[in-house]
Amino acid sequence: MAGMLNIGVSGLNAAQAQLNTTSHNITNAGTTGYHRQTVSQGAREPLFTGAGFFGQGTNVTGITRSYNQFLEAQVTQADNRRAQYAAYGSQIGQINNLLADSTTGLSPALANFFAGVQEVASNPTSVAARQSLISNGQALASRFQALNTRLEEIRQGVEGNLVQTVESINTYAKAIAEMNQRIVVAQAGGAGTPANDLLDQRDQLLAELNKLVQISVVAETDGTKANGGVSVFIGSGQPLVLRGTVSEFEVIPSQVDPKRGAISMKVPGGNTIEIAESLLGGGELGGLLEFRKSSLDRVQNELGLIALGMAKAFNDQHALGVTLEGRLGDGFFQMPPIGVVPQGTGVTVALTDAARLQASDYQVVGEGAGGFRVRRLSDGQLFPPSTDPAATGTFQIDGLAFAGGTLGAGQTALVQATRNAARDIAVAIADPRSVAAGSPVMANLPLSNQGTAKASGIEMLSVGDLPGTAPAFSSFALSFDGANLNLPTTGGYTIQRLEFQPSSGDWVPVGGPATASAAFNPTTDASGVRFRIAEPGGYSFDVDINGAPQSGDRFDFAPAAAGVSDSRNAVALGALQTRKVLLADANGRPTATFQSSYAQTVSTVGNKTREVQVNEAAQDALLAQATTARDSMSGVNLDEEAANLVRFQLAYQASARVMTVAQRLFDELISIGR
Repeated sequence: MAGMLNIGVSGLNAAQAQLNTTSHNITNAGTTGYHRQTVSQGAREPLFTGAGFFGQGTNVTGITRSYNQFLEAQVTQADNRRAQYAAYGSQIGQINNLLADSTTGLSPALANFFAGVQEVASNPTSVAARQSLISNGQALASRFQALNTRLEEIRQGVEGNLVQTVESINTYAKAIAEMNQRIVVAQAGGAGTPANDLLDQRDQLLAELNKLVQISVVAETDGTKANGGVSVFIGSGQPLVLRGTVSEFEVIPSQVDPKRGAISMKVPGGNTIEIAESLLGGGELGGLLEFRKSSLDRVQNELGLIALGMAKAFNDQHALGVTLEGRLGDGFFQMPPIGVVPQGTGVTVALTDAARLQASDYQVVGEGAGGFRVRRLSDGQLFPPSTDPAATGTFQIDGLAFAGGTLGAGQTALVQATRNAARDIAVAIADPRSVAAGSPVMANLPLSNQGTAKASGIEMLSVGDLPGTAPAFSSFALSFDGANLNLPTTGGYTIQRLEFQPSSGDWVPVGGPATASAAFNPTTDASGVRFRIAEPGGYSFDVDINGAPQSGDRFDFAPAAAGVSDSRNAVALGALQTRKVLLADANGRPTATFQSSYAQTVSTVGNKTREVQVNEAAQDALLAQATTARDSMSGVNLDEEAANLVRFQLAYQASARVMTVAQRLFDELISIGR
């Protein structure tokens, strides 16, 4: 009877354990990160008799959670990528809305500015038109500044989000380390049986940490046996959690750019290690860092490139004109300075060719003995290459002239060529009379000329050493002797025939070096030939000669006293709207206008925004699929648990019935003995 009673008790205990576990599953069906638990049973060792082995009931061998490492890894990987794209998308969407807006974007301001230029070209004597041009220029500069201010606000938001994300990473890391200790202690006290609920809590902490930064988790062992603890690593293997030891994250000023936050790790012992951004992929942190590097920096540099390139091109053309007061034009725009960090190293950078300018930052690296190299940070390319001698003096790349200053060996300086140009651009003139709408050179045809030739289309190339107070140079005549156009024998003037190259869009000299004479055939050249006239002092201009001159005819060139009714330079300024002046190709030919360059930036941001949105949607779908697959095995099914309640209740009742039968049999035996 005692054996039967013990069997009933073992069944009663097992059914009670099943009922408790089922109830636990039901009450935690909505708990995030909870894994369904099941009770494992095993038959007790049987008792041998002469008739054979008789069973002794059942034992509860363990309580396990439904956990599949492969399915969990799929969920965490998809969630990590989703969090990265979500962080990236929320930031780049702000830039996309900013640049593409038809009212706040740069395009309307550019159109209004050049409309003002065209108005001056149409009515160069109008002071009101000139004042309107200056006002439109100020509005354009203000638009550049407003766009840059908004980008800076986004940058500050990103820097703040980085700090918050790093603080959250530290919080989760400490919680995981504490949970490690609890699990190790709990499992040691439970003879190595898994502490299921604690494991679920730690897994949830790991899942939350995984949303912030990509991690790898390694189970710890004592010898060959797992002890319940885990180690967490980031990047290329930097330890974040080693059982109960935590390495703390921190945002510090970057060694390259002190205004830029860099992620560092404070390891046990107090040492701080700056972690390369390329090692911190995935999660919200990876998305923020990737957005800052690939989109925010690029957009701000490209916007600055347009501002700097426009200021340079417009100023260069404005300097070739003459004002209402007869002066050569000064700079219309205030040229944005090129930033060098840190200051005091003597490193200087000057803009020489806006067409070759690139939207990149640069790092100047000292080589010792006055030598230096320049690394373009957008692609990491080094100039001169490491196989060549280091640069000394002035070294030019990408339309910039670098001087190494006093950099010692190993010292570096950051050059932000275009980063703050949109912030610093401004209109430099306030007097409408200072708008240089006229051309400093005018051509006159004497009444004594017998032919039909005319000189037109004068285009200034350089004012050379002409004084800024007035475009003063000695008048000279270009005479025709029947076969050649001849310049004076004194003064050192030269003339050269030009030919248009459709492939490059430029006028290039032909027919040998420039001399004081150039051939002109009235029969074949009457439709027009362009010539370049230059003076040793450096000023030069192109002029079109068309028609049929007679021998003895001449063309008189003289300085323009004042650009009162002259709009030739204003026309040239207006032509900058459609002229390709930026983003030179490998041959040095500009490929983009101001508007097309901005449109390219808007298009790039729009495409990237769409790409991130598509990737985020894809990761959402992958996460949903992975979660469904995991929950099908690990999740709590209330219908199934309800059925289990009935099944285990019946098992409990049946075991109780066994005990009742054993009691009755025992009572019968007692009654027989009476």
